[in-house]
Amino acid sequence: MSGSWPMSGEGRVPPGQRGRCSSPDRRGRAELGLQHLFNLAMSSPEIASLSWGQMMVKGCSTTYKDCKVWPGGSRTWDWRETGTNVPASTVDYLKKNGIDVLALQTEKAVKEYNALVAQGVKVGGVFHSTC
Repeated sequence: MSGSWPMSGEGRVPPGQRGRCSSPDRRGRAELGLQHLFNLAMSSPEIASLSWGQMMVKGCSTTYKDCKVWPGGSRTWDWRETGTNVPASTVDYLKKNGIDVLALQTEKAVKEYNALVAQGVKVGGVFHSTC
């Protein structure tokens, strides 16, 4: 089964704006990793709202400026951890494993992401709310 990974824009996460809403792993910790991104037992959360500088993910009380979402959770996209560009090696890895990668303007990316979620597709995304 293939999934998709919509991505959007560029920008910066202000210090202190960190959040996470995710399902715990077997040890009771919430973690971001490929296991959770592609976990077939969990569904992808819907993006409930998008406005300039703010995003809300359904089932999560955190308001994000930039966020990552995946089957089973979401968290702040902290650019200090990963930068803003997706390395070609990451895109190649995803495609090699049957995962489509889309790079779209944020509003279009959210619409595409939510449409895939509504179809039951396991999908993840990286979104910036001011592009």
